[in-house]
Amino acid sequence: MNLLTLTDVWVRYGRVPAVQGLSMHVDEGQLVGLVGNNGAGKTTTLSTVTGVLRPSAGTIEFEGKEIAGQAPDRILRHGLSLVPENRRIFARLSVRENLQIGTSGRKDRAKAKEDIEEMLGRFPVLERYHDQPGANLSGGEQQQLAIARALLARPRLLLLDEPTLGLAPLIVDQVFDLLEQLKSEGVTILLVEQNAARTVSIADRVYIMRTGGRIEFEGTGDELAARGGLETAYIGF
Repeated sequence: MNLLTLTDVWVRYGRVPAVQGLSMHVDEGQLVGLVGNNGAGKTTTLSTVTGVLRPSAGTIEFEGKEIAGQAPDRILRHGLSLVPENRRIFARLSVRENLQIGTSGRKDRAKAKEDIEEMLGRFPVLERYHDQPGANLSGGEQQQLAIARALLARPRLLLLDEPTLGLAPLIVDQVFDLLEQLKSEGVTILLVEQNAARTVSIADRVYIMRTGGRIEFEGTGDELAARGGLETAYIGF
């Protein structure tokens, strides 16, 4: 089942096209990667899906319903949850308070409290510092907090924007291990990443975006290898 479908989407900053004729889809239960060089249009794509930007043309459907042009808060209520670039946690709030924000749109308050406790158990470092300000966490720990906060919204689709940006190699490994675990649990994920090789290694399908927001390749890791691999994709087939 297609959860998210973009069809011939164009996004412009003034007269300059940032995304050109983008068509892609994310199926339920899949981890789909969107990779490309810095400035290719990956974050613009997520901003458009979540309503921060409006497409100048094309359609964006979530579970078969058009969402393009809707307000960001309404789009998120459809069941999308975003982990933004640079995490954007609330530095002055405690770890627990940050997690509580993740449940703010839920009506099942008692179950939401239980889920917070379960999330603290899942991420031991968050439990250890649950009463400490988010600013006290390292970059990798803040990324765990941002992902946990997003999961507490119980999303149908989890969107991640550059989750390993600026992290040490060991922490990058931990983030990708977590993404593989979430995938095994059936969480549907759209992952935007500059770390193309690692993304290809865990994704069910991958889209490679060239500068200007054009898709150069779409397919599985095996299909990419048959076409010459990442190096060929970035240079052009």
